[in-house]
Amino acid sequence: MTHASDATYSWAALFDMDGVLIDNTDFHINAWLHFSQQHHRPITRDQYLDHINGRVSADAMAYVFQRPVSPGELIVLTEEKEAIYRNLYRPHLQPAVGLLSFLNALKAAHVGLAVGTSAPMSNVTFTLDGLPLRPYFNAVVDASMVQRGKPDPEIYLKAAERVGVPPARCVVFEDAFAGIEAGLRAGMAVVAVATTHTRAELETTGASLIIPDFTDLSVETVRSLVLPA
Repeated sequence: MTHASDATYSWAALFDMDGVLIDNTDFHINAWLHFSQQHHRPITRDQYLDHINGRVSADAMAYVFQRPVSPGELIVLTEEKEAIYRNLYRPHLQPAVGLLSFLNALKAAHVGLAVGTSAPMSNVTFTLDGLPLRPYFNAVVDASMVQRGKPDPEIYLKAAERVGVPPARCVVFEDAFAGIEAGLRAGMAVVAVATTHTRAELETTGASLIIPDFTDLSVETVRSLVLPA
């Protein structure tokens, strides 16, 4: 794997994981609904989309339980919920439509690649090594590596730093409102992937481009968002 220390990239593509590298939003929603019901704190799909999607577990759990969750309790609750999700999604685990072709094209064009995800390390391992996608990426930043979750820009600023590319030359791929806001607040261009929200909903976010999936997306189209022709 190439690291920023031994490669120089003119620009970088930073990817959220859930809902972007894999189209798994419905499985996460179902896992959260199941988990919250078990704990007698039932939530709705809309509540998930508005308050949980794209956010780190500490913020999501605090919303479900309507109180701060201690670090020790957070570890137990998070793994309980994520085990539900992995059991639901494991038989369906596959890359998003068009993703592998697009990643191969980015690698061929010598673009820096990183993952910036609110997911815990257990889910990152499940996804990136289960497919496997990890060899494509120069850096991975997960929830354990930041103090502040999305919509704070810390995750994407750290990912940019790890691939050695200034924020202004990074393009973020995101499906969640919180993640899109994080990318924009980091000073990056954002491509919104319409897996979780509709195109109409995403048109209000300030994203530079909205795509249904990675089919027909060219490297040049994305490059033009951060570098002049």
